[in-house]
Amino acid sequence: MEHGIGYFLGYLIARSRDYIAGMPNVDLAWLLFGLAGQSLFMMRFIVQWLHSERHKQSLIPVSFWYFSLFGGLIVLAYGFHRSDPVIILGQLPGTIVYARNLMLIRQASKDAEQDDR
Repeated sequence: MEHGIGYFLGYLIARSRDYIAGMPNVDLAWLLFGLAGQSLFMMRFIVQWLHSERHKQSLIPVSFWYFSLFGGLIVLAYGFHRSDPVIILGQLPGTIVYARNLMLIRQASKDAEQDDR
C-alpha cells in the first residue's frame, strides 16, 4: 500500500464525516437507531461468551435471547425504514426464533415453579 493504513483510516473518517454532515436530521436519527440495534445485537455474543467462560462450558443465558430480540427488532425497524429487503429478510426469521425461545424459557420456569409446590 502506497499510503499506508493511517491514510486509509483518515480517508474513511473524512468520508464518514461528509456522509453524516449531508444527512437530514431524521435520517441521522434512524442511522443512530440502527447502530444502537446492531450494538445490542452484538452484545449477545459478548454476554454468551462471558457466561460460558464463567461456567467453563458453552451456555446460553436468558440475556442472550433478550439482546437478540431487542437488537433484532431495532435492526428490523431500521431495515423497514430503509426499505432494505436484505436487512428485513435477514432479521425477520431470527426475531421470531428469539421471541419463541423466550416464551419456552418462561413456560419452563412456570412449570418448574409448579413442580416445586
